[in-house]
Amino acid sequence: MERLFRIFRLDPQKDTSPRFQEYRVTIEPIDKILDCLNRIRWQQDPSLTLRMSCAHGICGSDGMRINGVCTLACQRLAKNYPEDPIIIEPLPNFRVVKDLVVDIEPFFEKYRALKPYLIAEAPGSETERCQSPEEREVFAEAIRCILCACCTAACPVSAENGQFMGPAALLRAFRYLFDSRDEDARARMRMLDTDDAIWGCKSHGKCTEVCPKEIDVRQRLAQTKKKIYEVK
Repeated sequence: MERLFRIFRLDPQKDTSPRFQEYRVTIEPIDKILDCLNRIRWQQDPSLTLRMSCAHGICGSDGMRINGVCTLACQRLAKNYPEDPIIIEPLPNFRVVKDLVVDIEPFFEKYRALKPYLIAEAPGSETERCQSPEEREVFAEAIRCILCACCTAACPVSAENGQFMGPAALLRAFRYLFDSRDEDARARMRMLDTDDAIWGCKSHGKCTEVCPKEIDVRQRLAQTKKKIYEVK
């Protein structure tokens, strides 16, 4: 079967504006979008640039927008897009480095700013800091986040406010705020208690819609809001 791909192209060092380039690709029924893009690179145009690593939905590196939806190219089968062309674009809300590669360093800067690690200064036991299954279950879903940035790319608030921390960073803050072993909850809540952090979230739900790990991000952020509101 032959399919038509329409792919966003931009090399900021050479191009004054972006363009779309079309490629016809022979595919198999089991081919993922990532397989098709690699086939284009290997057989037609080695200049096409994209980011990938594991190709199994674990690393989160191949996030892009496919037919208007932010997702992972390694998780989408070409046959599930029945109409041509299949339109491939870089993740929105980020600066394009080249073609389908975007600069996600600002994404990680915001992530790091919310202290994405356990803070526990009290001496622990000789083995580990214990936690019951029930305590862990509170944030178990949030641990599935692979930091692919699809949620931030799809977020309407992130599109309007470049200072907004974004769903992924706020989700990771939720993970530690609700961890029974963490001893810095009030400091975390102070960091989150701003219009550029948790109150910037307007519960559009796009983050939940596009999450490749099917995390209910909107619900987790709502829990964060509730906890901060109750403590204030």
